[in-house]
This record gives sequence, C-alpha cells and structure tokens, in this order.
Amino acid sequence: MSKDRLRVLFCDHLNVARGKYLPAWKIGDGATRFCRGTFGVTHDMGLIPAPGAMMLEGLPDMEVIYRAEEIRGGWENATRMVVGDLHASDGTPLPMCGRGALKRAIADWHALGYEAMVGIELEAFAFQIEPDGTLKPYDTPGAAVYSTGVFADPRGFTDAIWNTAEAAGFRIDSMNTEFDSPQYEFTLTYDTALKAVDDIFLFRLMAREVAFRHGIVLTFLPKPIAAKGGSGVHVNFSLRDGAGGNAIVGGTADPAKLNALTRGCIAGLLHHHRGLAGLVAPCANSYDRLKPASLSGYWCNWGVDHRGVTTRISAETGAAARLEHRMGDGAANPYTLTAAVLQAARLGVVNNYALPPAETGDCFETMDATVGVPDDLGAALEALEADTALVEAVGELLVANHAAVKREEIARTSALAPEAVPGYYIRHV
Repeated sequence: MSKDRLRVLFCDHLNVARGKYLPAWKIGDGATRFCRGTFGVTHDMGLIPAPGAMMLEGLPDMEVIYRAEEIRGGWENATRMVVGDLHASDGTPLPMCGRGALKRAIADWHALGYEAMVGIELEAFAFQIEPDGTLKPYDTPGAAVYSTGVFADPRGFTDAIWNTAEAAGFRIDSMNTEFDSPQYEFTLTYDTALKAVDDIFLFRLMAREVAFRHGIVLTFLPKPIAAKGGSGVHVNFSLRDGAGGNAIVGGTADPAKLNALTRGCIAGLLHHHRGLAGLVAPCANSYDRLKPASLSGYWCNWGVDHRGVTTRISAETGAAARLEHRMGDGAANPYTLTAAVLQAARLGVVNNYALPPAETGDCFETMDATVGVPDDLGAALEALEADTALVEAVGELLVANHAAVKREEIARTSALAPEAVPGYYIRHV
C-alpha cells in the first residue's frame, strides 16, 4: 500500500481551493464530507444565507466524490492529489458546483456532436512580503514585457514554479513576464475541457504555494495596482468533430468564409456579452480592469488576431484554429468561467444568432463597437440575471448563490476606500 496521503480538493464559489488531507488507505474511489455552508462564506469569512448554502437549515453536509483514475501526483512530499465533484447529502449533484457546470457544458456540446478543447492563459502580479507582514510590489529591476531571466525574477520563484510544475506532471506551454512589472503570464498546453480546467485550477494553487515559500504573494486579482494594467484569464477553445478534426475555422474576418459553427459561437459570445460579465468578471475589482482602450474584453466585438476585441479568432487555420474569449479574470471559479463561455457559444449555435461585422477600429482611439460590459459588479449581476437563457444553461441555483454572495461582497467593499478594495481580495485571489 502506498504511504502517500491524499489531498482532496474542490473549487468553491470564490475560486478558493478547499480540501482535506486523507490517509493512504483512502487512495482510490472515495468520498469525503464538508459543510454545505461553505457556499455562504465571503472573502472576509462572513457567513450569509445564500441560496443553496442551507445556512438556516442546519448547515448540512455535502460530499466530494473522487475517482481513482483522476488521482495524480502532487507537489508536496508524499502527497497525491485529486479534484472531486460536489454532491448533496442525498447523493444528487450539488447545483453550485462549478466543475459540475463545466461537465454539463461539455455534455451539451457532445449532444451536438462536438468535444470541447480548451487552453487557458493566466496573468498575475507578484508582491513581496515585507518583514512587518505588509505586501509591496515585487522589485524586478529591468523587467519589461516578455522579459526572462534574473532581472525579471531576482528571487527565482518562477524557476521554482516551472520545476515544480514539471515534476508534478503539468504540461507548460509558456511562461513570461507580462506588460506591467511585476506581472507574469502562465499558459498550459491545450487539452480536453475538463482536463484543461482541472490542470489550471491545480496549477494556480501550486504556483501560489511555491511563490509563498519564496516570500511572494502571487495574486490573480484583476487590478491589484491601480496605476498599472490588469490581469485576465483568457479562455481559448475549439471544437473537435466526430472524426477528430477541428471544426472551428480561423484566419478570416469574412463571415462568408466562416462555417456556421464558428459564426454561431462568436455570435453567442456577443449576444451574451453583458450577462457573461457577472460570472466571468465576478468581483468589485474586476470593473477597474474592464475599461475601454484597456485590451481587457470590455467591448462587445470580435476580430481576427486583434487584442482589442473580446472574442478573438486566431490567425491560424486548420488544427490550430481557435476562439479566444478575453473578458474573464482570476476572481472567477475557472470551471464556472469556462462553462459560461462554452454555454454562451453553444447558445449562439443552437439559436442561430446573427453575427455582426468584425471590428475594424483599433480599439484605442476608434472602434465600431458601441456596447461594453456593465459599469460595475452590481450592474453586471443585474445583466446576468436578466439573461435567462444563459442562467438556465449554466445553472439557476449556481447563479442565484453566486449573485447573493457577490451582493454581500459589494456591500462590504463599498464601505472601503477605493485603494483598500484590492486588500479585501488579494490573499485569496
């Protein structure tokens, strides 16, 4: 019998990794219980009666069910890891589970004859922990966009992340500094949707833990430094047909040269643009990042190889063709984020939404788009709730729980000075 312990994890509504360590004899198919009231917890450890959390119904159990075939090596000594699915105490799937929402989105695409393939790009800022416990932007002398080497990371924490990731079996596509200092980008290789999101959820946790051991708080918060740019989570996806080929068409902004599937996916993402914001950009700080001329996914538009648009078609064709959705950020549960993007795209296909022309402006000084995201999180939640088709596709109780917790978050952050809002999130996001 293995002497390894097992670390069982799930991703909650706040994109916080929750879990337990279990003994070696529980390695295999299994389950472990948690309090369902976790889904009523806020970032500052408040507890509210959010829909589905059952705070006022005795705070019953929920169960994380895990499968032996999904147990993997980890990055801690003598510890294996697994991500589980959440179920209610009666054995039914827990509606608030983001991983469950992603599995439903994958199944909905399967019903149309396609397998969703996903690649996710993460952006993050690094803060060094000062002797008094305060956080200061990491000192990276000489760093610039696409920097590598010691001037970009004098403490070498990204080298440690790279080495740990490889040892743990993550498949890195690239790692580099981003536009602002001290900002970094981490990208894993493309994979089937569930595998890709499991990997990115675990990689993010691993990266934060490794960085912390180097005296660094790595935050995926959308706008931790007001005077600098923001950090996003870009969801790249394509759809594999029954023959194993890529069914997405890339490399052209001419709708006549795009197939119906690609047109429908883009149209769906545009049609549900404002509703999506409430799920994929889900914190008060998100709307400091989502501004015009910020390359952030603000505008309801699309184009080919254009970083100013929200839905970007790759310049590649054939097997490498894909769509990139650029609105989301690291405050979002990545399972829910990816599920929402895939469902919005699917709705465009099944409902045959009309596709508007591609963006022709530069999105700094000129743009064709006239619709952006809502102005703040409160308005984004209202837009989400008004988008009944998207709510039904992602999950009605998941959205209701999300909206309740986020409205409490709005109340708590609105009482803070603007410069203090990032501190509400930064140690968790």
